[in-house]
Amino acid sequence: MTQRYKPNTTVACVIYSQGKFLLVEEVINGQVKFNQPAGHLEANESLIDACSREVLEETGLDIEPQAIVGIYQFSTSDELAFVRYTFCITLDQPIETTPLDSAITRTHWLSREQISELGDQLRSPLVLKSIDDYIQQAGLLDQSPPAIRDLTQKTNAKPCPHHLPLSLLNADYLHTR
Repeated sequence: MTQRYKPNTTVACVIYSQGKFLLVEEVINGQVKFNQPAGHLEANESLIDACSREVLEETGLDIEPQAIVGIYQFSTSDELAFVRYTFCITLDQPIETTPLDSAITRTHWLSREQISELGDQLRSPLVLKSIDDYIQQAGLLDQSPPAIRDLTQKTNAKPCPHHLPLSLLNADYLHTR
């Protein structure tokens, strides 16, 4: 009998402001890696709550995702696979961040070109794929700013108007708190 396929469920958040994306830097097996704020879904936690928690832990920002960029499947080997729910937040301006998680050595606001130049330092191909999907969905390829409406939030977070709305998710995936 073949072993049952059990991918890890993870969340990530593309955070965008003024042509830059927020990435976290961490050391994994002695190598510097860059990723969006991301991590594993915990027991009895919704996808949105997991994403908000990971953003808080890895950047110190207490903000909630506004839309879905995509759902991705990725395997690092025959034994290790992931299903990654990637959300997004658009900010008026880059915010100074302070990681709460000691595994995160620092954060960086980087352009898409700077991120592409990181090459093998990206945690997975999904880092750049998520950013490219965000850019395409937001209509940023022609450098025109997306139309964004104001939200009353703890920070200056804005919705991601051209991305898939959170309402596509069943209510069970939204909040557990």
